[in-house]
Amino acid sequence: MNLKQLEHLLAVAEVGSFSRAAERLHLTQSALSRSVRLLEEDLGALLLDRMGKRTELTPLGLTVADRARRILFESAELRRSAELLTHGDRGAINIGLGSGPGAMLMTPLLTHVAQCYPQLHLELMRGPLEAHLALLRERRLDALVVDTRGIAPSADLRIEPVSQMRAGFICRRGHPLASQTQPPRFADIAAYPLASTFLAVDTERILIEHFGIEPDPRTAVRLRCDEIGSLLDAVRVSDAVFLGIVGAARAGIAAGELMELPSEPPLRSHALFALVTLTGRTEAPAMALLREFMAQRLHD
Repeated sequence: MNLKQLEHLLAVAEVGSFSRAAERLHLTQSALSRSVRLLEEDLGALLLDRMGKRTELTPLGLTVADRARRILFESAELRRSAELLTHGDRGAINIGLGSGPGAMLMTPLLTHVAQCYPQLHLELMRGPLEAHLALLRERRLDALVVDTRGIAPSADLRIEPVSQMRAGFICRRGHPLASQTQPPRFADIAAYPLASTFLAVDTERILIEHFGIEPDPRTAVRLRCDEIGSLLDAVRVSDAVFLGIVGAARAGIAAGELMELPSEPPLRSHALFALVTLTGRTEAPAMALLREFMAQRLHD
């Protein structure tokens, strides 16, 4: 029995076909069949039921596959540990960023690494949470920095809280609503184009609890985008109102271009940012740098 045979068994189990697994592994079908057959001979029992074009794990195969995944994970982590110790701060980290952390971390972190850690290989990726979680589980990302309210609890995920940042309404200086003597109600704000990221279900629930369903906060957002920087750029030059993390607009507020718009009733909602990694995975030394940088930047 060897690791390659376990990899081959898992590949066939995942796609349910020797031919498709062989194509994925860049092997001939006969070589793949021979590898699995040798594993079965070594264990003295069938691991796969071959039913025409469809192939499924036997009861023993299910047990072997489950343990094979753990063995291959530990093998990969052993290699990773050795590589990290060898490269040290000249290693690499690949990080997935949610929309809020991306707006607040991406450019400053790239600049910081370029200036202070020029030997480090850093890759930052923006995208939807589900895609990021899949890449994390495939070990193509080392960590995620995201709002945890969209993540279902799972034993394979380590969720390390980083900060809680409040949400609010942001508009340009000189916006018609900014001159009102009383804070506008949500219906007044929603009369203008409301701009936001794709809201988590939990956030939509909070908005409905605060403001009711007339107009419905779930449908009131007319401008949606995962790039908060682009949303704020639109707010700077129009009457659109941004709904999201106030801290993301910090630079625009400091420059006098943007302002926080109060509302009646006041919006009491927060993003819960966390560092998400795979349980049991060896960390790169540069992850300490990321944690320190997040602590400095992700706060109100």
